[in-house]
Amino acid sequence: QVQLVESGGGLVQPGGSLRLSCAASGFPFNSYTMRWYRQAPGKERGLVAVITSSGGTSYAESVKGRFTISRDNAKNTVYLQMNSLKPEDTAEYYCNVFNGRHYWGQGTQVTVSS
Repeated sequence: QVQLVESGGGLVQPGGSLRLSCAASGFPFNSYTMRWYRQAPGKERGLVAVITSSGGTSYAESVKGRFTISRDNAKNTVYLQMNSLKPEDTAEYYCNVFNGRHYWGQGTQVTVSS
């Protein structure tokens, strides 16, 4: 079955960096588009970044130039490098794949605060 396991969240000061990882299993990872979403308290879950099977990427306007999505098909892992973090980046971050339906990981919390 499809499994997505996120890691790498934590508490960081404004201006700092974090790298999130999402280990995937149960489907042919290298054939699928992968996505990162985030959800802040009281807000809807929103798309952060996308990487296609061929490596094409796209980003939400709010993170362009600060976040980078990448993938390692040998490790079945997708990453989200987050630089110049702001307090408004505080959220639970989720990995996602659509394989007949949406699959989600358990999420990893990112808190940006001084």
